[in-house]
Amino acid sequence: MKSTGIVRKVDELGRIVLPIELRRNLDINEKDALEIFVDNEKIILKKYEPADIFSGSMDELIDYKGKKVSKASIIDMARVAGLKINE
Repeated sequence: MKSTGIVRKVDELGRIVLPIELRRNLDINEKDALEIFVDNEKIILKKYEPADIFSGSMDELIDYKGKKVSKASIIDMARVAGLKINE
């Protein structure tokens, strides 16, 4: 992990401000979603990128009823259901 030397205080509502330099470098824009992870005593913020709800894959995603599903998962489910697939 690389230190930026930037320190920010948490306000009374639990908010912190990400400096513009970090947002530019990480391509984080206003209204972008950030995913929050915890690793022992560390809080990790990552720009949220939707992934397949079954496999976590981010390849060939299809939006189905508001959920992301990869083509590979759809093919696997079709096979499990006994359908023949022409690829």
